[in-house]
Amino acid sequence: MRCVIARFPFELTKDGVLESMKGVKPEPVTGDSVVIGRRHYPAKQVGQVVTRQDRRDFSGGEVLRAMTRLGFTCRTAPEAPEAAEVAEARIADPLQRASLMLGAPMSI
Repeated sequence: MRCVIARFPFELTKDGVLESMKGVKPEPVTGDSVVIGRRHYPAKQVGQVVTRQDRRDFSGGEVLRAMTRLGFTCRTAPEAPEAAEVAEARIADPLQRASLMLGAPMSI
């Protein structure tokens, strides 16, 4: 299947990716990941091995799109909570929580 990673087209197949990743030790996963076989690889590591390009040349999203199209299971990193959610978690008083939900300015 033709996949574009870092603005370069690659002809990738599921068997070809499996063969490329055979014997590669997975690095610790801290963000987006791809499940190949029974192992979880960081998306950037998979992209580097498959394309033989530097990791800085592409994003993890490009690799995830390509691997998803090939049929691999991909997982995205959980997003950081927004400031409002963090502030809401600190509010213990039900009246303050209700005021926040109604859009009233918060005063702590």
